[in-house]
Amino acid sequence: MNAEALVEPGRIVLLTASHRVAPGLLSWPAWQTLRTADRVLCVDNDHPQLPYLREAGVDIEIAAPTAQELVDDCAGARTVVVLASGEGDRGLTDGLARMAGSGRFQMPDLELLPGSYDLPGARLLDLVQVMDRIRRDCPWSSQQTHEGLAKYGIEEAYELVEAIEDGNRVELREELGDVLLQVVFHARIAQEDETEPFSIDDVAAVIIDKLIRRHPHIFGDAQAETPEEVKAHWLRTKAVEKQRESVTDGIPLGQPGLALAAKLASRVRTAGLDVTPPTGDTEEGRDSGIGYELLALAVRAEAAGHDPEAALRAAARAYRDAILAAEKGS
Repeated sequence: MNAEALVEPGRIVLLTASHRVAPGLLSWPAWQTLRTADRVLCVDNDHPQLPYLREAGVDIEIAAPTAQELVDDCAGARTVVVLASGEGDRGLTDGLARMAGSGRFQMPDLELLPGSYDLPGARLLDLVQVMDRIRRDCPWSSQQTHEGLAKYGIEEAYELVEAIEDGNRVELREELGDVLLQVVFHARIAQEDETEPFSIDDVAAVIIDKLIRRHPHIFGDAQAETPEEVKAHWLRTKAVEKQRESVTDGIPLGQPGLALAAKLASRVRTAGLDVTPPTGDTEEGRDSGIGYELLALAVRAEAAGHDPEAALRAAARAYRDAILAAEKGS
């Protein structure tokens, strides 16, 4: 056995860290490895972790070794840590893979050590960054206003509903993203308001507070064992928050007619009011009698637990399929 075979090959550790986690927040295994390594290397002089690691006493060299140089440096049971750059170190990892695959080299142990992981929702941070850049640099996006984007919010909401009704999971995921874009876009525009600016974090804070308040059976001492009890909690809390003078307050009158009628009927039923829908017996009403007939149908459907807007859409889609079939047969 020659002397080269007796040399212990050592260890190469490729340390990764998520850019979506605050720099310096590393796992305990990562800190242990950094403190005990014989050498710590980083290609990127602007790596966000560098100031925090140096402050913690870790000696880091800015260097870009080749795969062969790195393997040689590990000889004698040495541990070399490479702090991966944000773009990854493809040339280095490919070189190590080629050396290991050739069978001609005594390779050190190769270890990938995640120093931090993405938390659920981490990609939302990327979305905020992308939206920020688009707002700054895109000639079209930089000129948009809340008012100008309003129509897109309505369109995207309808496309989301269509994806749900179609049962298409791929389209559902895409349409949810389009709706999310509207939220992030409007929040980014709102940051620039001179009198009442707010950010996406403010938007998130409002809905978080609302969800906690309206779920006292989860975040408080209230009890709720059934969906009906949960809904009762929600309505009571909402009534206190809004302090509305009428059950019709907060109902958007610009929504589709059947949905509007069903929402009014739901509020009346929930409040225990005895309100008979108008029948159009007046002179004005007789001129639009079909509207009152549709209103009566919508109220009846809501009372039976049906969504009249969804039911009409389903019927309309069946009508569309019949039209397509007729066109093919002609």
